[in-house]
Amino acid sequence: MKLLAITSCPSGVAHTYMAAEALEIAAKAKGWDVKVETQGSIGIENEITMSDVADADIIILTKDIAIKNEERFAGKKIVRVGVADAVKKAPQIMDKIEAHLAQA
Repeated sequence: MKLLAITSCPSGVAHTYMAAEALEIAAKAKGWDVKVETQGSIGIENEITMSDVADADIIILTKDIAIKNEERFAGKKIVRVGVADAVKKAPQIMDKIEAHLAQA
């Protein structure tokens, strides 16, 4: 499974990076490949490429603030989560994704 995520929060500081780390750890615990782009106060870091998008099975986007360049994910399966949920409930988010994919 190849997972991409973009994290961003209204202030663009702590929660952006805490969510990125939590999602990355939770995805790796499942044995999934993961790349997380952050859109924080210092701009876009670890930017997702169109090649990354082409290979991705699922895209996770935080929904607390608009994500820049979201149009690059057109046609992909997108899961939207609150940035606080990404920080506090990343393992449960991965479990829900896994269960959904098992049903598909």
